Amino acid sequence: MNSSRYFRLPNLFSSNSTNMFFQRLFAMANYSFSSSSPSSKTSIQAVYDICKNNLTPSTSPPPQLIHELSSILDTIGPSDVGLRDEHQEDDRGHGFSTPNTLNRLDRWAQPITYIDLNESQSFTMCMFCFPTSSVIPLHDHPGMTVLSKVLYGSLHVKGYDWVEPPLIKDSKEIARAPVRLAKLAVDKVLSTPCSTSVLYPKTGGNLHCFTAITSCAVLDILTPPYEEYSGRKCTYYRDYPYSSFGSGDELIDGKEDEYAWLEEIDAPDDLYMRQGIYAGPPIRM
Repeated sequence: MNSSRYFRLPNLFSSNSTNMFFQRLFAMANYSFSSSSPSSKTSIQAVYDICKNNLTPSTSPPPQLIHELSSILDTIGPSDVGLRDEHQEDDRGHGFSTPNTLNRLDRWAQPITYIDLNESQSFTMCMFCFPTSSVIPLHDHPGMTVLSKVLYGSLHVKGYDWVEPPLIKDSKEIARAPVRLAKLAVDKVLSTPCSTSVLYPKTGGNLHCFTAITSCAVLDILTPPYEEYSGRKCTYYRDYPYSSFGSGDELIDGKEDEYAWLEEIDAPDDLYMRQGIYAGPPIRM
């Protein structure tokens, strides 16, 4: 694998230089569209304008703003952002077993394509294009609100929220990090057509993982964006069944299968993405 063609997820949110390069490249290639009249505003332009005019780097968006954004995102499909609907049988990935994939030959997983639409101090607007069976492992969004719209295909989402007050236990193995109790918030498959999903700083599955059941694409708005020096670092986790560390005394309500212990881990070595170029309607910034 040519390492120069691939990069890991944390780099996408910690370095603006690559994102700015592709933004400039896109702007140069589409300068001739800058004279479009307001009456011809596209859906993605409307989303960008609302984000630019209302989102801030220090506060969470109010409910009415989330509702407004979700209403527009609900109408957006692949063609609105320059993508083709690739919801079809493919065998480019591996790792998610379904009746149709059990007999397939295991292959090197293809990279997830990351497409940057905007990166600012107030929000990130981007897309992820997943080959079948590709995975973004369990990770968090500290202090962030995230709106996600599946554009085509089917995506399995599993998300947790921390149990408060924090309940932390030392691992039984000396070299392992402590584990913290979390409660399952989301465990479902999103298949188009579907409405926009929203996670919040402390609810809605702020720690989540994605598994592509089919090839699929997701349009994301993250606000405020990842920014390590502001305490919004992307951290990865491994989840363990409740019975691995719990005695039952910690359960506040529900059943054991609704809880898990999460251990902080390093960014996975096998998580690779490639940068894609936005090919949809121009976005006036």
